[in-house]
Amino acid sequence: MCIVTLLPLWLIMGFLLLLCTHRLESVNLKKVHSQAKILGTIVTVGGAMLMTLIKGARVDLPWTEGVQAATTSAAAQDPVKGAIMLAIGCISWAGFVILQTITLKSYPAELSLTALICMMGTIEGSVLAIGMEWGNPSAWAIGLDTKLLAAAYSGVICSGMAYYIQGMVLKTKGPVFVTAFSPLSMVIVTILGSIFLSEILYMGRILGTIVIVLGLYIVLWGKSKDQQPGSGDDKVTDLPTANAAATASSVDDDEHFVSLEVSRA
Repeated sequence: MCIVTLLPLWLIMGFLLLLCTHRLESVNLKKVHSQAKILGTIVTVGGAMLMTLIKGARVDLPWTEGVQAATTSAAAQDPVKGAIMLAIGCISWAGFVILQTITLKSYPAELSLTALICMMGTIEGSVLAIGMEWGNPSAWAIGLDTKLLAAAYSGVICSGMAYYIQGMVLKTKGPVFVTAFSPLSMVIVTILGSIFLSEILYMGRILGTIVIVLGLYIVLWGKSKDQQPGSGDDKVTDLPTANAAATASSVDDDEHFVSLEVSRA
């Protein structure tokens, strides 16, 4: 859940990287739709931070009545090192989204690119796991339990299918459209956790959910205006007129006359 709480930071860094890249996203501060995309991003980040930092009053639901709040264990923690490592991970993920967008411009094959990404991730993860678990053969034991299910779900759904769908959306809608949905995962986790795990729901999470949905709607409205032909600085091509048709006809007559003169000669 710590990674999820830092998704707003990922969204901010991703948006700043978008402004520094070439022609990945059209941003014109004089246009209303560009202002809406920036405002929607800020509102979405604010909603995610509201869900994370504000607790509020407890909201009892039929399936959470009588459930006691979970207490955190007093284990040894290093919040500074953890925050730095999580921030590096979020910034790296934002850079991955930008790199995938750039790659798809020159290599528009989402399925092949997904296979290459997963293959490199498998190789790098295997090398890192061998280095970290050297001399611990029990770490490589495979059993029919939730650990195997979690690994299979993470590999097939969270990596394979997610990268492929993300690549298709990146190629058609752009990176801002993809990253705008990131804080929405916090909303989904809150709802599913309350229903299936009987987690206690607080007012801060409900208000944060409303703000995230509002910010997401603003971003999508701005992106929809980008897709319209008249929203940008596109040049309008003039349609052929009667004068142009007459000019083309006169050129054809001149060519026919020249051909007759050459045949007589």
